[in-house]
Amino acid sequence: MKPLRKALDSVEPLFKKGGKLEMLYPLYEAGDTFLYTPGEVTSTGSHVRDGIDLKRMMSLVIVALMPAILFGLWNTGYQANIALQHDAPAFQAAAPEGTTITYEETEGGLYNVSSVTGSDWHYWIIELLGIGYSPDNPLACIIQGAVWFLPIYIITLIAGGTCEAIFAVLRGHEINEGFLVTSMLYPLTLPATIPLWQVALGIIFGVVIGKEIFGGTGKNFLNIALTSRAFLYFAYPGEVIGDKVWNAASQIVRQPDGTFATVDGWSSATMLTWLGANGGSTLTDYQNWYSGMGAGSFDWFSSFIGTIPGCIGSTSALACLIGAAILIGVGIGSWRIMLGCVIGLVATTLPLWLIGSETNAMFQIPPWYHLVIGGFAFGAVYMATDPVSASMTNTGRWWYGILIGFMTALIRVINPAYPEGIMLAILFGNVFAPLIDYFVVQANIQRRLARVA
Repeated sequence: MKPLRKALDSVEPLFKKGGKLEMLYPLYEAGDTFLYTPGEVTSTGSHVRDGIDLKRMMSLVIVALMPAILFGLWNTGYQANIALQHDAPAFQAAAPEGTTITYEETEGGLYNVSSVTGSDWHYWIIELLGIGYSPDNPLACIIQGAVWFLPIYIITLIAGGTCEAIFAVLRGHEINEGFLVTSMLYPLTLPATIPLWQVALGIIFGVVIGKEIFGGTGKNFLNIALTSRAFLYFAYPGEVIGDKVWNAASQIVRQPDGTFATVDGWSSATMLTWLGANGGSTLTDYQNWYSGMGAGSFDWFSSFIGTIPGCIGSTSALACLIGAAILIGVGIGSWRIMLGCVIGLVATTLPLWLIGSETNAMFQIPPWYHLVIGGFAFGAVYMATDPVSASMTNTGRWWYGILIGFMTALIRVINPAYPEGIMLAILFGNVFAPLIDYFVVQANIQRRLARVA
């Protein structure tokens, strides 16, 4: 590494003040700090020194995200491969002209798919790798998941990173590490089939409108990844919350005009989406419909593990719990916020579930199901605990978490037009976080004044 260090040191004067490339110093600094930990540390007693800086904090958050990322890769491929295994003829019948799915029927009535040709470029890569389409092969599932996840992640890095670099150059400050976490959170909240140009548009909106116009890292009051997703949620609902966007196999039957052809017997809608569109149905109706597709049973345990349709990285409550343990253990994630979200959600959905409704299927979902379906666990662990946009005081964190859980339940159950409520609930909580802290501080001041009066 010494030659690289010497090379960076030799060109550093060009980027320093007065150098020919002075305006590009943020780009030089970003590369230098990415490769080497900053060598400048405080040495005198007047400074408060800690063992953790922003770079290390971001690195630990990324480590905590690894369980969700790895499970998301596997589940994305697993959901696609199991759809092909059960309905390969239906997918072939609905596929555009020129697409060929080669398969043979097995004794159990399932289909062993050996190749998918003429489809979009994702399946071209899978064919090139020759890994196959068996849902029983973990490596085949992970690779298929990676083929869908990595392009979304790379586009997020390029589009969002370019915006960060432009603002850093214009303002003459360093490129912050916070975007590394945003660039991983954002793709995990998206369906695998989302068009890449929409991915770029969403992250550009989030970085520019959600962060940079307020001054950059540390000055945004909204979570960047959720701001990006919220933009796509309202701008392109058909690609983000439609009933056929959750399964990568559905891309095989996507028509040239961008619409999905109908695959009889296979829709792969999430529980929240399905119940939101079938007002008079019950949880049992969804479970029977899900089992009828041949994708296995839909119950609390499968939802907890995460082997269900959903966004790339947010289906597994178990993976989120592992991430929560890491965040709490290293002192980055607030357990008060996470527990507050759970209390708010359960306390609100319990009476609604007891009251029931014959016209709104969302009332039929028990409180313990709300904890493991949709993106609640992912949002409560990774999004609500964002140290920049969350409440800062310990008491405020309790109320902030409870508010998010409460709003999640209201949006999901009372207004089924928005079947997934955690995203809007966290953004709502972000807006009220400063006000919550204000009242907590004022209450402390009044309490102390009363004590000395």
